Amino acid sequence: MRRISIALQLYSVRMECERNLYGTLEEIAKMGYEGVEFAGYYNRTADELRKMLDDLGLKVAGSHIGIGDLTGENLGKTIDFNRILGNKYLIVSGLPEEMRKSKDSWIKAAQLINEISEKLKPEGMRTGYHNHTVEFTLINGERAWDIFFKEAKPEVIMQLDTGNAMRGGLSADDVINIIRKYPGRAVTVHLKEFSSKNEKALLGEGEMKWKEFFKACETVGGTEWYIIEQETYAYSPLECARRCLENLKGML
Repeated sequence: MRRISIALQLYSVRMECERNLYGTLEEIAKMGYEGVEFAGYYNRTADELRKMLDDLGLKVAGSHIGIGDLTGENLGKTIDFNRILGNKYLIVSGLPEEMRKSKDSWIKAAQLINEISEKLKPEGMRTGYHNHTVEFTLINGERAWDIFFKEAKPEVIMQLDTGNAMRGGLSADDVINIIRKYPGRAVTVHLKEFSSKNEKALLGEGEMKWKEFFKACETVGGTEWYIIEQETYAYSPLECARRCLENLKGML
């Protein structure tokens, strides 16, 4: 069983970050989070962000970026930014429709990700892909997710978002079996609750089988980061983040 660090996806508290980035990061650190995953940089330079994180003792668990930031002349800029930031996980947060409209589109998207992965290797960085719900639609009887990851090289990170996957029609057991089906590839995972009865359910309050999921991550997933993401709010976003972390620690 491996010890897995805990981060917060900053999209969970995006409005707070826009108003007061340092203060929000400070609150996150005080809660006991070990790191954060970015989804935008709030008009800060990499040096400014790195200083904030270093001052607060927070690590970078990754960053959500668009596929366009990893192609053409943008790739070099993205590498330079993340080298300064201290981030080695560049996760594609979704694909435009034209890259996911058919089986061939998904295969070509995976091949592009493979090419990007090779270019990142000398930098000690990795790319990966994060799901929403469309990845679990069937194309000629096969999930788009499987079409993609059968083609993607093993070093391409499979960032499984549990809540999105269940909203896409998967059961809790299906989600857990994805970790087992692709051993060693779930380097970072998004912990997001799913409840058919309460759309504002926090982590541990819904239908996901968390104990079994954690065991899969700790034994076969190769998981380094549990990343909490909460997009619906029964309380303030920061209070939700705090309660999710408390619930997670209780389950672990």
